[in-house]
Amino acid sequence: MKDRGIVLLLFLIFFFFSTNLFSNKVETSTPQEMVKNIHWLGQSAVKITTGEKVIYIDPFRIKNKDEADIILVTHGHGDHLSLPDIGKVRTEKTTFVAPQDCAIEIKAKFNNTVVTLKPGQSQNVQNILIEAVPAYNVVKTDFHPKTYQWVGYVLLLDGVRIYHAGDTERIPEMKTFSCDIAMLPLGQTYTMNSVEEAAEAALDVKAKIAIPIHYGLAEGTIEDAVTFKKLLQDKVEVIIKDQE
Repeated sequence: MKDRGIVLLLFLIFFFFSTNLFSNKVETSTPQEMVKNIHWLGQSAVKITTGEKVIYIDPFRIKNKDEADIILVTHGHGDHLSLPDIGKVRTEKTTFVAPQDCAIEIKAKFNNTVVTLKPGQSQNVQNILIEAVPAYNVVKTDFHPKTYQWVGYVLLLDGVRIYHAGDTERIPEMKTFSCDIAMLPLGQTYTMNSVEEAAEAALDVKAKIAIPIHYGLAEGTIEDAVTFKKLLQDKVEVIIKDQE
């Protein structure tokens, strides 16, 4: 009788822990599923929804009020660090992620938590792993100098690695990391030097899906996005998002 009680107790302990482990299992998605949750808002502004989280990257020309859980800023130019637009989507609970110079401006304006990252650093923010990667110009160095330590981001969301390049040319560091989904700039005045260079960058980061961004306003056209897709045909799936 005593042995049966011990066996029953062990069974209950096993059942409790196995159920608890199952309930806390990390959910996974596919790049094809995740890409549906990525919304291009024009320029480099992107909104990503996953589960109950709302994430904005470089919010700019925001049309509607929203409540962001996390806002990431890549660098300090006004179409990326737009404090009026940030104000439309931040709440008191929003966590910011930004390079050092941008963090100073954000802290001066908003009383929010700001996580400061340099290229190569990473941080778990609200249970989302965020890695900062380099973003700079090689040729047009006056626009985005490497010394400023501005960044792009790689986010791990539901098992999918999503790369937002920020403002950058094709740089050697792109061959040092990989992603499932890459959002790459097509503007050829301040970022990439050509559409072909943007396509090569998608191959460098081993993207399964590429989404062109940063075109249609001051530089780059929809025709460039179509060319980008043709260049990567049979290599990388390219999804041209409608601006929302």
